[in-house]
Amino acid sequence: MEQLDVLIVGAGISGIGAAVRLQEECPGKTFAIIEGRPRIGGTWDLFRYPGVRSDSDMYTLGFDFKPWTHPKAIADGPAIKAYLGETVAEHQLEQHIRFEHHVERAEWNSDDARWTITLNHKQADGSRNPVTVSAAFIFMCGGYYRYDPGYTPEFVGRNEFTGTVVHPQHWPENLDYKGKRVVVIGSGATAVTMVPAMADGGAEHVTMLQRSPSYMVSRPSQDAVATALRKRLPEKLAYKIIRQKNVRLGAFFYKLAKSKPEKVKAKFTEGLQAELGSHFNAPDFSPSYNPWDQRVCLVPDGDLFRNMREGKVDITTATIDRFTANGVRLTDGRELPADIIVTATGLNLQMLGGVETIVDGRKVEPGDTVLHKGVMLSGVPNYAMWFGYTNASWTLKADLTSDYVCRVLRHMDANGKKMVMADANAVGVESFVDFSSGYFQRSLDLLPKQGAALPWKLQQNYFADLKLLRKGKVADVGLVWS
Repeated sequence: MEQLDVLIVGAGISGIGAAVRLQEECPGKTFAIIEGRPRIGGTWDLFRYPGVRSDSDMYTLGFDFKPWTHPKAIADGPAIKAYLGETVAEHQLEQHIRFEHHVERAEWNSDDARWTITLNHKQADGSRNPVTVSAAFIFMCGGYYRYDPGYTPEFVGRNEFTGTVVHPQHWPENLDYKGKRVVVIGSGATAVTMVPAMADGGAEHVTMLQRSPSYMVSRPSQDAVATALRKRLPEKLAYKIIRQKNVRLGAFFYKLAKSKPEKVKAKFTEGLQAELGSHFNAPDFSPSYNPWDQRVCLVPDGDLFRNMREGKVDITTATIDRFTANGVRLTDGRELPADIIVTATGLNLQMLGGVETIVDGRKVEPGDTVLHKGVMLSGVPNYAMWFGYTNASWTLKADLTSDYVCRVLRHMDANGKKMVMADANAVGVESFVDFSSGYFQRSLDLLPKQGAALPWKLQQNYFADLKLLRKGKVADVGLVWS
C-alpha cells in the first residue's frame, strides 16, 4: 500500500492551489492529487454550456501566487482551464495527479494515526479497479456539489415535449441551437451567462423563464485600472495591487448592501433602467430578498441587456403549469413555444465529495459536525476541507485555507504531534451560512454547523480570515493535539 503524507482530493482551482502551497511551505512532504475526471479543471472542465465563464473577476478568482495576464477580467471557461494548465506545468504537478481515480471511502485508525483511503480507478477499457492508499492527512478540495446529477424539479408533461430538454451540467457536445427557439428555466448565474451566449450564437429567440428575479449588475469584462497598471508596473506588483483593489471594493459593496439595502436596490434599479430603457419591466428585476442574501448576477459588458434591446431575448417572470408538446405552459395560461428547454435550475450540494468517511468505526455525518475556523470538522482527525465565500470569490478562501493547513502540518512536525482534531464540546451551534439560495436551503441538513463565536464562527470576510488563518495562532482554542 502506498504511504503518503498528504492526500489532496480534487484537481480544480482549490486542489491545484493546495498542492502548490504544500510544495512551497512543506517541502519534502509526499502527496498525491486524486481526480475523478480524466482532466484537470474541476468545475471548468465539467461545465461546457454556451458562454460558461466566471462570475467573479479573475484577479480574485486567480491564485495569489500566479498573476492573471489575460486581457479579460471576467474570463471564460477555456481561459480558466488554460490558466490552471499553466500552473500545473510551472510547478510540475502532473506527476502527482491520479486521473480517473474516485475516492469512495476514507477510514481513520487512531492506533496508527493514519487514513486508509479506498479509490476506484477507471481503466482504459471502462472497467474499474480498487486501489488503496494510506495518508497521514487528507485535504478535501473536491468542491461542494455533485458532479453527476444537477438539480431538476419534476415538471409535469416533460415526456410530452417533442423537443430537447437539457441541464447545463450535462451539456451535449453537439447540441445545435442555431435558428431554434430556446426557453431557459432559471434566473441565477448560469442562466444569466447562457441566455446571451445562445442569442449571440444564433438562436432564433431565447426566453429566460424565472419563477423569481435575481439582482443583476453590468460590469466591463476588462478592468481598465488593471490594464493601465499592467502597462506601467511589473506583472506581480500590478497583480497584487489589482487583487487588493478588487477584494476591498467587493467587501465595501457587500457591507453597503447589508447596511443600506434600500439604497443598493435603488442603485441596481437605476443601472438596469439605464441599460434597458423602454425594455425595463420592474417585476422582472425586483427580487423578494435583499441584495447579497443571494449572490448578485454579473452581466459582463451588459450582454444580456443588449440582446434584450435587440429583441433576441426576453425575460418572463411566472410559474410553470406543465410542459406541452411544443413548449412550456404557464399557470396564467400563456404558452412559451420552444424547440429546446434548458433546465438551469441549480445544483445538488454534496459535502466531502460524497466520500464515506469513518473515524475509528464511526461514520461521519457532516451535518453533525462543527467547523473550526471554517477548515476542520469537529471529531475528524487530520482532515481539512475547503469551502469558499458566498459573498466573494471562492478562491480567496481557498488560498487562506491552504496556508492554514500548511501551518498546521509544520506545527505538528515541529512539536512531534501525529494527530490534530477539532473538539466542539460545549460549543453553541448555528446554521452553516445565512444564505437564501435554493441549493443551500435544499441541503441545510447536509452542511456542517458553525459556532456562535470565534474560532468556530464563519466570518465571510477575507480580511478577517487573513488575520485568523494566515497570521493567527495555530494551536488555538478548540484544537486537540496528540
